Parts: sequence; C-alpha cells; structure tokens
Amino acid sequence: MEKSIVNPWKWQDQRSYNQAVEVKNAQGTLYVSGQTAIDDQGVSSTADMKAQLELAIKNVEKVVQSAGYDCKNIVRLNIYTTSTAELWPHFGIVQQWIEKHQMKQALTFLEVVSLFEALKVELEVTVVK
Repeated sequence: MEKSIVNPWKWQDQRSYNQAVEVKNAQGTLYVSGQTAIDDQGVSSTADMKAQLELAIKNVEKVVQSAGYDCKNIVRLNIYTTSTAELWPHFGIVQQWIEKHQMKQALTFLEVVSLFEALKVELEVTVVK
C-alpha cells in the first residue's frame, strides 16, 4: 500500500492533519462506524468531554485492531461534537493520539446539535492496509 499526502499549504501542520491522502495498491479498506464513549456493556457515558474523548479513542483503537488493521493507516478522521468550545481545550489529546500512531490523515471537525443520549463526541475513521 502506498500513501501520498497532499498539502498545498503549511498551516495545517500545526493542526495535525492533511488536506488530502491518496492511497494506491491497498489490500483492504475498513470503514469504521462512529465510535463514542460507550463502555463494553453498551452503556453511554455521562462523563465530561475529556473522559468521553479518551474512551471514544480507545473504542476506535479496539475496532481497528479487532479488524486486523493498524491505527497508523487511518486516512480519514471525522470528529463530531456537540460543543466545539468544550472539545477544543482537549484537542491536544487527539493530536497526541495522531502522533502516537504516526497517522497521516485527512480530518473534518464538525459541531452537531446532538448525539445519542448524553454523548458529546463521536469519532469516525477510514483505515487502509
């Protein structure tokens, strides 16, 4: 599998994403449903944004690894949140996760009116191998 990164500017580098990712010769593509702060028993979290973000990341990792893929090959990350203002102070957690796995992904960050139950953040990824 070959990945090519497209960044016609430099400003996105400080924000931990790429403008586009081209993938050639992939053996497979995994489209992961939005992962949230739901525990192993299916109970939605009522915790604060930071705790929900951390659990959503763990859930993404669990699904990706269970499918035999590697987080370093996440090429698309969509972040949905009920409050950009509440999530933004914790965006460093996302950046550390990206750095930890050496991801080179495109990213969309959206504020939505609501998510399921009391959930505050949802992460949706596409992974290749």
